[in-house]
Amino acid sequence: MDELITVVSVGMLLVLLAAIWMYNRLIADRNQVLSAWSDIDVQLMRRHQLVPQLVETVKAYAAFEKSTLLAVTELRARSDSSRSLSDKATIESNLHQSLQTLLALAEAYPDLKADDNFRQLQTELTALEDHIQYARRFYNGAVRLLNTRIQSFPHLLLARPLGFKEAEFFEVSGGHERAAPSLDIN
Repeated sequence: MDELITVVSVGMLLVLLAAIWMYNRLIADRNQVLSAWSDIDVQLMRRHQLVPQLVETVKAYAAFEKSTLLAVTELRARSDSSRSLSDKATIESNLHQSLQTLLALAEAYPDLKADDNFRQLQTELTALEDHIQYARRFYNGAVRLLNTRIQSFPHLLLARPLGFKEAEFFEVSGGHERAAPSLDIN
């Protein structure tokens, strides 16, 4: 009888230790997702700080390109006020596209293209876009890991009752980003 009690006690201890281990992994995964989102948010804030400088520089050369400048400014404001991840992803995708259009305006304005301030801002923006893409990939990897644990046995036995929720991916929303670029090699 004592042996049975010992076996049951050891079994319960092992189950308890496994539950603690799984819970700690879920917490670590959730914190990784939060940290990765914070990294994206920092990069987006850096982009948003750069936008007014870029708009002002372009405005000096391309006064009649108001629709593009207004679109960039409006998207920046909408993104700042957005609380939903999916809305923010859509707005940021549109902002990225508008910024690309804004940078393409430089081709029509040789003086703007030659402006040192514009070139510096363009370089900074290009580097920021690379950082944002890296941060998005890292965030989505963290989300994938967390969501996989929440959906997989044995973690799901703890995750759902303890209120762990799947996180949203920061996905490309516009078809323009998914489309393969056309290459004119004729």
